[in-house]
Amino acid sequence: MSQPPTQESPAKEALDVREKGAGLKRSDVRLYCQLQVFNGCSDLGPLAEAFVKSGLEGVLYADALDPKGVGVLIMSETPDTFVTEARTFFQSQPFRGFARKPELTMFGRTYATGREQDLEDWLLARPRRTALNHAWTWAIWYPLRRKPEFSLLPKAEQGKILMEHAIIGMAYGDADLAHDVRLACHGLDAGDNEFVIGLVGKDLHPLSRIVQDMRLTQQTARYIESLGPFFVGKVFLHNKK
Repeated sequence: MSQPPTQESPAKEALDVREKGAGLKRSDVRLYCQLQVFNGCSDLGPLAEAFVKSGLEGVLYADALDPKGVGVLIMSETPDTFVTEARTFFQSQPFRGFARKPELTMFGRTYATGREQDLEDWLLARPRRTALNHAWTWAIWYPLRRKPEFSLLPKAEQGKILMEHAIIGMAYGDADLAHDVRLACHGLDAGDNEFVIGLVGKDLHPLSRIVQDMRLTQQTARYIESLGPFFVGKVFLHNKK
């Protein structure tokens, strides 16, 4: 039986795992996103119909690297969705005969960095606006893992390295060339990746170019352990709730 705190053993503060934004903003909501990729789909029509009927929120992609490939992005504020409605959907008739590509499965959650002024918009609305924007029909999704030594750098040095990355991303976003969905996948990824990145835009070339430009940053050149595999797709259907 636990002992009450004494002067020698002060009570510990309750562990707070909520997302933290600017000031004292706190939130315990987040959006989970999962990408499943399959081979063997020669007709996207029946799959699109089933997706609409499922009531699930997300995106159906035609795989640009596989003429019979298809990617399905599911978005939900509760992880239970992925072991209930999404599980039922992926076992339904349109998927029978497809071969799943487990190496391209990606699963993550939105997260805050501590600087967000509108925390719930950042966690819930912004990723939806990005992934479900009808004008942005091309997408590249990939996981990544940083080298352990990045975590040992002083916070100021980490911030400087991340800001170099962010400046490139903001420039592409301001020019409406590329927009991102950033997810944390610590403990959620079978390959021990830490983050999942979705890049979306009107054209494919800028999405490829931003990946190229990011290679020149300190974070990618010095502190990324692994990057990819990459899924490249074009939207066939945005399925909004």
